[in-house]
Amino acid sequence: MHRLLITGGAGFIGSNFTRYMLEKYPGYQVVVFDKLTYAGNLDNLKDVQDRFGDRYAFVQGDIADPAAVDAVMQAHEIDTIVNFAAETHVDRSLMEPDAFIKTDVYGTYVLLEAANGYGVERYHQVSTDEVYGQIPPGHSSLETDPLHARSPYSASKAGGDLLCLAYHTSFGTPVTLTRGSNNIGPYQYPEKVVPLFVTNAIDDQPLPLYGDGRQMRDYQYVLDHCEGIDVVLHQGQVGEVYNLGTGVETENMVMARAILDLLDKPHSLIRHVTDRPGHDRRYSLNVDKIRDLGWESRHSFDEAIAQTVHWYVDNQWWWRKIKSGTYKEYYKKWYGERLAEGGS
Repeated sequence: MHRLLITGGAGFIGSNFTRYMLEKYPGYQVVVFDKLTYAGNLDNLKDVQDRFGDRYAFVQGDIADPAAVDAVMQAHEIDTIVNFAAETHVDRSLMEPDAFIKTDVYGTYVLLEAANGYGVERYHQVSTDEVYGQIPPGHSSLETDPLHARSPYSASKAGGDLLCLAYHTSFGTPVTLTRGSNNIGPYQYPEKVVPLFVTNAIDDQPLPLYGDGRQMRDYQYVLDHCEGIDVVLHQGQVGEVYNLGTGVETENMVMARAILDLLDKPHSLIRHVTDRPGHDRRYSLNVDKIRDLGWESRHSFDEAIAQTVHWYVDNQWWWRKIKSGTYKEYYKKWYGERLAEGGS
């Protein structure tokens, strides 16, 4: 395991994982393969080429293009695939579900075929806690729980998960999977709730909070998630799924107020808006299985949210140019009417 293909490596978690692996393993070579859609951003990897030289390479390509995947596998003699490439935003999946099926399901199939064709040592699929659906109070999702996807996004991720497990059973593909909770931290595209709220609050713009704001989420610092994936990649059992999260739940309202307090902004910036269709009220992961491998999150919610807020304050060069152009069009389309109708 020395030549890694990190698909979706110019995205939020993928770019953090790329940097983490190159820093931790001096003998590893990493190839980032990314389509560079709206959320893929070479600025996320701006320092990597200078820091790591010929141990790092970038190839622009689509995981749903078998010829492009075959070419990168062959040219770089890849022995390990870590798949972050995905359409990931639930709101967008309600507007354009076809892109999610193509990337998250068909793209996973293409990568699995390449894993078999080139005899990789490990194929790792990065998934989400959303595949379990809405979790009732008193229960935390186990890796063996049924999947109850409730949005095109979570359904597409569940489809990819099932393909991976089927390939392991049918063809012996050496797959592992992780299902992570809500990640926060540097380089997260600002349509996602935490960077959206942070960047809006910096500019004294309203924070569009869905419904009553009582939805429960497990907010995990992105570098903790990267460490967990690393542990599963090297120590996890082939054919197994591992939940990655803090095991601690936080209401979205609490998250929004924490951001405003860190920025010394008034809570009156919170604007309750019409909830999105099928919005799950609660996610909760049982993380005993990954803890048995010696991993747990290093950052508490308070630490994770503080580091995240400080990064966006200090790196306005990164997000201000993103929140222009096509981003404005999306924001107006999705939140414009909601904010016009919303209350305090």
